[in-house]
Amino acid sequence: MSVASPALGGTRTSEHDPVTRHRFDWGQPFIVLLALVIAAIAIGPVLYVFVGGFRTTADLNANPVGLPSPWTLDNWSAVLGSPRFWGNVASSMILAVGTTAGVVIVGVMAAFVIARYTFRGREGLYLLFAAGLMFPLTVAALPLTLLLRTLGLHGTFLGVIIPSIAFALPTTIIILVPFLRAIPDELEEAAAIDGTTRVGFFWRILLPLSMPGLVTVGVLAFVGSWNGYLLPLLVISTGTLPQELWPLPLGVTQFSTQYSQDTGAVLAYTSLSMIPALVFFLFAEKRIVGGLTGAVKG
Repeated sequence: MSVASPALGGTRTSEHDPVTRHRFDWGQPFIVLLALVIAAIAIGPVLYVFVGGFRTTADLNANPVGLPSPWTLDNWSAVLGSPRFWGNVASSMILAVGTTAGVVIVGVMAAFVIARYTFRGREGLYLLFAAGLMFPLTVAALPLTLLLRTLGLHGTFLGVIIPSIAFALPTTIIILVPFLRAIPDELEEAAAIDGTTRVGFFWRILLPLSMPGLVTVGVLAFVGSWNGYLLPLLVISTGTLPQELWPLPLGVTQFSTQYSQDTGAVLAYTSLSMIPALVFFLFAEKRIVGGLTGAVKG
């Protein structure tokens, strides 16, 4: 409601006008508090492990939740000077890079066919990949182990990389197919008019435009392989590879078992095993969000 002002000849906004009235939103502080609680639950254990690496075992036993007193780098230097740690890092890098390359290459080719070709059973094939999201590794543990033994891949890096690619493909297809479908058909038609084949369109136009989606699935595959535990446990730990060539998740378990009394060194070893994946994920965070946004819009 507006009242005319005789002095100014204009209008005066009423104090009950909803435009000028500011109500306190009780939901906003609750959301902020909830976000802080969730962040503390997620980050708290990581910070505890990282800070614990700077403490001696005696200090941890005396005060498990306190700050280092004194701060020491002995645990970190001991782990970094261990050849076994670097062997574990090299093994994890081989598995992560091989899995990522396979997931990106196979995934983008399969997604291209599903997204850009019209054929009978296309939607059924897409639903089959979607159903793969509900197929856990634990169900396939026994038949997968028997199959790898038959193929002579048990206890090898290739025996971990190939199943890792297979189990990562459903997520890759679900992300890439909507992303590739969102690319306008006019681009393909213009490329065909210029004499470009479908394979040429795939390599020269579609791949550069789908780079955010490829980075997203690549990062997810890399982090998933780096943190993978069950599959290397089934394939590598029961094989003939020495412990110095086990991937980091198995190396952390073996190290913590062998040096269970040296808690500080175990925490330092665990912290160092997490750093590469965390750094890689943080650097690619924006690209991951952009790729997922493009997939949702598509």
